[in-house]
Amino acid sequence: MNTSEVILAAVSAEPLSSTEAERAAWSPDCGAVVLFSGIVRNHDDGKSVTALGYSAHPTAAAVLSEVAAGIAAKYDGVRIWVAHRTGDLQIGDAALVAAVASAHRGTAFAACTDLVDTVKANVPIWKEQGFKDGSTEWVGVSDRP
Repeated sequence: MNTSEVILAAVSAEPLSSTEAERAAWSPDCGAVVLFSGIVRNHDDGKSVTALGYSAHPTAAAVLSEVAAGIAAKYDGVRIWVAHRTGDLQIGDAALVAAVASAHRGTAFAACTDLVDTVKANVPIWKEQGFKDGSTEWVGVSDRP
């Protein structure tokens, strides 16, 4: 019997807290919590990033929930907390936060890596980057419906 649990899977316009994610994912039977924070950086592909915004398809929250449930089904005994931001973000803001807790670190690391990779590949959220030279670029739009 799989004892995994999805604590939270959300798309949010509000700031994300890695501390909140870690606290929510942990429980007394978990000896490991692996935390991933995708942070907005000031450069991409050699260009200075000055602005960044995320837009989500109306199905994004449902797809994120399905992804989290799929990871929970794949890895027994994990507790998952995952959220992705939308809206305008600043350099240093968390865009994606994921925490996976389990009894052992190997499972927590594997499940967290799988979770983040699957979120990035499947959840219909796109980012628009603004660069110092005034140009903009959409990332991921051609990859998704």
